[in-house]
Amino acid sequence: MELKDKFSHMDEDGNVYMVDIGKKRVTRRVAMASCKVFMKPETLQAIVHDRIRKGNVFTVAKVAAISAAKRTGELIPLCHSLAPEHVDVHFKPELQAGELEIRAAVTVTAKTGAEMEALQAAAQAALTVYDMCKAVDRGMRITGLMLISKEGGKTGTWKRE
Repeated sequence: MELKDKFSHMDEDGNVYMVDIGKKRVTRRVAMASCKVFMKPETLQAIVHDRIRKGNVFTVAKVAAISAAKRTGELIPLCHSLAPEHVDVHFKPELQAGELEIRAAVTVTAKTGAEMEALQAAAQAALTVYDMCKAVDRGMRITGLMLISKEGGKTGTWKRE
């Protein structure tokens, strides 16, 4: 099997193109993604207790995630523009480990899935955490950006094991 046969965004000559979703059915679709931000435990304590000078990190990161999900089609060249109906962002801090898990779920009713929107939301939330806290902890690491699950569409449900 040739490479062009494996990728939906390549034509028979190996040129990229945007997939035609015109004939696909509109269905409800939900995608969830996650990533982690590792930092000094005292940095995470400051975030949780709202002691970061730039403001409430969780609130700003959540707004950034929602904005990113809404603009995904503008940022990723071959991604279709979708109108998210709901973006849900959750933060799970592990204080002693200095580990912050970010989960973003995006819901749409569309002809294509919301996987990229969920991934974009999680990534932007993590980058916002970094931006808001870099003055106190430049050594933070953002890792493990991944799709957790997706529902809807022709391929149905998929969950990471």
